[in-house]
Amino acid sequence: MLAARGYKLKSDLKKAKGTTFRFTETSIFGPEYTTARPMPVVGPSPTDRRWYATVTVDGDGIILKVT
Repeated sequence: MLAARGYKLKSDLKKAKGTTFRFTETSIFGPEYTTARPMPVVGPSPTDRRWYATVTVDGDGIILKVT
């Protein structure tokens, strides 16, 4: 799971559509970031899990969809 960095609320992440996705890798098993499929994310930090979302990004790392 990725940690969305700099988005205090899930609504802040939704408002960021069209901008570059900022995140932190949290897996000990290797990188999880990919543009090939929707990715689960947690926020506002990897240790303070107050909200969850699914993010889809394009090949340039631009947020396309947040659910």
